[in-house]
Amino acid sequence: MPAKELEGIVGAEHVREAAPEDAVDGVQPSLVVEPGSVEEVGAVMRVAHREGLAVIVRGSGTKLGWGNPPAAADLILGTTRLDKVLEHAAGDLVLRVQAGVRLEELQKRLAGAGQMLAIDPPHPGATVGGIVAANASGPRRYKYGTIRDLIIGIKVVLADGTVARAGGKVVKNVAGYDLSKLFTGSLGTLGVIVEANFRLHPIPKAARTVAVELESPRAAREAAQAIMHSQVEATAVELHWSEEERLLSVLVESIPEGVEAKREAAAFLLRPFGEVRELSDEEAGALEPVLQGDGGEVPVKISAPPAELEDVLEELFGAAGRRGVGVRVRGHAATGVTYAGLRGGEEEIAALVEELREIRVRRGGSVVLLGGSPELKRRVDAWGPGGDYLGLARRVKEKFDPRGILGPGRFIGGI
Repeated sequence: MPAKELEGIVGAEHVREAAPEDAVDGVQPSLVVEPGSVEEVGAVMRVAHREGLAVIVRGSGTKLGWGNPPAAADLILGTTRLDKVLEHAAGDLVLRVQAGVRLEELQKRLAGAGQMLAIDPPHPGATVGGIVAANASGPRRYKYGTIRDLIIGIKVVLADGTVARAGGKVVKNVAGYDLSKLFTGSLGTLGVIVEANFRLHPIPKAARTVAVELESPRAAREAAQAIMHSQVEATAVELHWSEEERLLSVLVESIPEGVEAKREAAAFLLRPFGEVRELSDEEAGALEPVLQGDGGEVPVKISAPPAELEDVLEELFGAAGRRGVGVRVRGHAATGVTYAGLRGGEEEIAALVEELREIRVRRGGSVVLLGGSPELKRRVDAWGPGGDYLGLARRVKEKFDPRGILGPGRFIGGI
């Protein structure tokens, strides 16, 4: 392991032996290296490419449990020292930032100009680069889209140390291949994201959240559809479903003069489906997501058309009931993304995931493990079948990382 050479690149204080907590799904790396510039990232990757070292790219580590266990992990390349806001053109609503900037800190800085990066993935401490690499999103994706929709430019360091750029600092930049979207969601298996450009949005002046208590999965689907097919223009439509609560919440935002009318319209549309009430900011903030896998839960992401929400809930709770698996649900009800926190034995959870996949994949959806032990992932693949996409993904991987040193085995199909 060329530790001395790496120390010469980034400084001895930024290279260390990997500790047990640096393991990725049970695979223990040898070294952790934290470059402080794009040039240092390129030099580190040139060494790794020359030596054939398997590299796992890590921001703050909030999503290292996503994907399959790596086939190998020699080097953790940390990006947290790449933490600069390079440009904020407030008048143009455009931002250029390094990958290691933490989202919470960035939002605080942008708030001073009355602006925001319109994403809210529920991963405290997440870096911008990690969010892009995972294409992570939260409730506001209904109005604003995912990070894939907001990114307009990117700078990456490829497996051989080459620096590549795509996009720019204007929203309508369509020249060349859209590498920004290609690298979004690639989980660090195509290159190291070092910078990204985004379009921004003004922070809404006022917000209200209304919620309806639900009696059945059908009521959940119909309530969500009522909001979707209305002129309310909700920011988020969220489902919270467990043994303790069955709630659909609707976030509306506008100017102070308009938000009350939107709240009243949303409440009117929800009344046929149950008791409606307005939530305080504190109550709305307490509706925690189930993504984290806290308390022994295994987080699973189910993708299906929003109109099939009733079917997804019945399939999920039916399969869980037969196997004695506990379930908590947080769903983006208007975008067809349902997150489930599963509690139970690994054999039962694996069987539940496979059963759901048998149904959902056949209907054009997916069921993805976003956590769980390495043993569980050996029982059931984290991604599921790749379908027609897998062949294309393999060809892209071969072009960008022919030696297969970046996150080997973590992505779909073991690439």
